[in-house]
Amino acid sequence: MRIRLALEKHPDRDVRFRWRKGSRPALYGLWRLSWIKDAGYVVLVEGESDCHTLWHHGIEALGIPGTATWKEEWTSHLDGVEKIYAVVEPDEGGTALWERLAASSILLRERLHRVELQGAKDVSELHLQDPDRFKENLQAAFKGSRRWVEEARAEAEARDRKAWQACEELAREERILHRFAKTLERSGVASESRVLKLFYLALTSRLLDKLVSIAVKGPSSSGKSYLTERVLSFFPDIAYHALTAMSERTLVYSEEPIKHRFLVIYEAEGMSGDFATYLIRSFLSEGRVCYETVEKTRDGVKPRLIEREGPTGLIVTTTAVKLHPENETRLLSLTVTDTREQTRGVFSMLAEEEKGEADQKPWHALQRWLESPSATRSVTIPYAKALAAGMVPPLAVRLRRDFGALLSLIRAHAILHQATRERDDRGRLVATLDDYSSVPELVSDLVSEGIEATVPKSVREAVHALARPGGPPDDRSAGGKRARARSLRRLPQDTLGQGSRFTEGSGGQPS
Repeated sequence: MRIRLALEKHPDRDVRFRWRKGSRPALYGLWRLSWIKDAGYVVLVEGESDCHTLWHHGIEALGIPGTATWKEEWTSHLDGVEKIYAVVEPDEGGTALWERLAASSILLRERLHRVELQGAKDVSELHLQDPDRFKENLQAAFKGSRRWVEEARAEAEARDRKAWQACEELAREERILHRFAKTLERSGVASESRVLKLFYLALTSRLLDKLVSIAVKGPSSSGKSYLTERVLSFFPDIAYHALTAMSERTLVYSEEPIKHRFLVIYEAEGMSGDFATYLIRSFLSEGRVCYETVEKTRDGVKPRLIEREGPTGLIVTTTAVKLHPENETRLLSLTVTDTREQTRGVFSMLAEEEKGEADQKPWHALQRWLESPSATRSVTIPYAKALAAGMVPPLAVRLRRDFGALLSLIRAHAILHQATRERDDRGRLVATLDDYSSVPELVSDLVSEGIEATVPKSVREAVHALARPGGPPDDRSAGGKRARARSLRRLPQDTLGQGSRFTEGSGGQPS
């Protein structure tokens, strides 16, 4: 039950409506569902009064109680209804309602029509203008309605053209990551170029089915949060959802879209409890969460299955050396350096009176263009098998995940540079050796650290001893770690050879 307290909005706040305590918002008019399905259509309007206007004229309608209340679960009521007309009022509320409807399931959107009333705010005003010709005027509005599919296609094409015009020069750049690092450094970000490049590339992996998640580690006041905020500022809001903290079940009940999007949590302590970390692991591993709970209904307590679709990536900042062991293996650890040189660089940046503010518009446009229907997000890596054969020895189980992350970063690099990449006969981007050679320098040390974090010390010592007949390496050296890093960096030359070619018919081997 919803109670109306006033006819007009208060200048400071909207106090016109109040829900009775214990009420759950629902579509108004659900008792007419059988008639609606027999008619084969329904008109969605804002509020209850417009429903009575339409019912008075024998037109089937359902009322949405407020432009911000639309829930995805309500789409099930409209199963079997062939045409869904949504009357969009000419104000911010109407725009917000349409956006929420347009974000619903594809099954609803394909039947959705946008109706705009010329010269009237809503159907009740249209009735008052000429009651006798109301149905005729409404039918004319229906005929002039636009299907969501057609409108979405036209809007997408217009957005694509605008985005491409804004980012074409950047998209054709041969070394986009290098340009990004230099842009950030000039705008006052004192950090390693390698860190900036990897961060940007990992965020671009949101366009893939397998995202590369990042744990930004470093001591207090090392600039972890500032670095994260600055890198995120070069991406549109749709690329990520940032939180400082969340409850254990936020990821289950939140209605914030997280598909092909990064969840950003400033400080790992903000992931409250083991259940929250379990949900995050489910998103990172399975790409979705299925959570069954129970809720009170008119018919008593009933089970309810909540499904949240991914894939979803995670970016978390922390002062901890290690995170939850199950989550640690699913993340690449990105360490913000805390050396004297780094501190000197930070002081120098702070001392500058004026920092060149970077133009972020081309970078936002680039990401919007990459996620558009006209862009390609499918990548083939013709040298993937050779890469697997020549990679570091598979001593640790976590290398399976690290190798997957390596491939995802190569694909992300190819997607980022797709304006200068060829496509195969299936329309996929063909990753070049340039897409590979840009990645090892970014991740080789991280992979080495991952090996040493998961393989027992006794096993590492034994392997080193076997590899060096003269005896085990000096405990104080990092010989094994450096050797692994070198093996990754050498791979294009050692495994592939200079000028090697790959063909689809060669099974991924050099021809």
